[in-house]
Amino acid sequence: MTDVTSAHSIAGLRRLAEQQLPTPVWDFIDGGSGDEVTVAANRTAFDAVQLVPRVLVDVTQPDCRTTLFGRESAMPVAVAPMAYQRLLHPDGELAAARAAATAGIPFTATMLSTVAVEQIAETGVDTWFQLYWLRDRGLMLDLLHRAEYAGCSGLILTVDVPEMGRRLRDIRNGFALPDGIRAVQLPEATTRLAHAGSADNSAVAAHTSELFDPGLNWAGLEWLRSNTKLPIMLKGVLDPRDAALAVQHGVESIVVSNHGGRQLDGAIPSIDALPDICAAVGDRCNVLLDSGIRSGTDVLRALAIGARAVLLGRPVLWGLGVAGEIGVSATLSMLRAELHTAMRLTGCPDLAAAAALRHANPRKGVLSR
Repeated sequence: MTDVTSAHSIAGLRRLAEQQLPTPVWDFIDGGSGDEVTVAANRTAFDAVQLVPRVLVDVTQPDCRTTLFGRESAMPVAVAPMAYQRLLHPDGELAAARAAATAGIPFTATMLSTVAVEQIAETGVDTWFQLYWLRDRGLMLDLLHRAEYAGCSGLILTVDVPEMGRRLRDIRNGFALPDGIRAVQLPEATTRLAHAGSADNSAVAAHTSELFDPGLNWAGLEWLRSNTKLPIMLKGVLDPRDAALAVQHGVESIVVSNHGGRQLDGAIPSIDALPDICAAVGDRCNVLLDSGIRSGTDVLRALAIGARAVLLGRPVLWGLGVAGEIGVSATLSMLRAELHTAMRLTGCPDLAAAAALRHANPRKGVLSR
């Protein structure tokens, strides 16, 4: 097993993961859609956000605890929904969930998980469940009931995948799931297409095209609302008009996300979309940020701009691919340490102070007031 302490940073873990993982698997987790313009733009946008520190503040013990879906989280971070984690390590989602439980943060069990939601919940982690909109409503109801019975505390509906973006790395690799890896939440008969690889074709994309329903609309959200008692979070919102409509439809939380650059190539960076969405919903709805988080300073940037918390995606997979549960724990420990340092250096004893930080963005000619 690789010594994760040699990484020193999340970027270091990324380099180790790239060295260790088979190229098709690395491309599947690292790649974006099209020319990957949005993947790069997410980082450019984050790097442009400059924080304005406060001084002469007692930051002996920064408190980064928060409440998400009514439960305390040790920091304003949750593990994002990410599919097929046993591609990276035999323990897959179980390893990542155990690490999240140790870190005291929520873990999202995705519909395309390689471990059942019941097993994930048994780790003791605060479990959220993620759904895509399916053609088979009966299957959706079954998944909803399973999530509720497993004790999940919230539901994420991903709304930006009427079809999968054209992920050229997967197409070039003819990417397909290997034997023994499948979405175990779904009936086996519905997952076979994901294993049917061929040259210049993504079997995973073909599978989702068969399974997902591009007809999701606000009436569909009302149907979902009427069939579950779980609080609902919409993931994939970038337009403030949609955010306002989500509030009108009783959504408890919004995730501002461009799917990590894996859907529309050329979409606005999530961090750039965040201010207008926060303005559109005010205090009527929690707003979280996804896409591009790579450090504790990025978390603080998101909080300063208006997010309640962030979803952490690829860095969790890098840690998982390097060293399973130990690797994910290293990722989350690094993030927490970086967040504490960033809070101290900006004079933030708690998250309320983080939300009040002024920030500049020369790229946009903005200085917060």
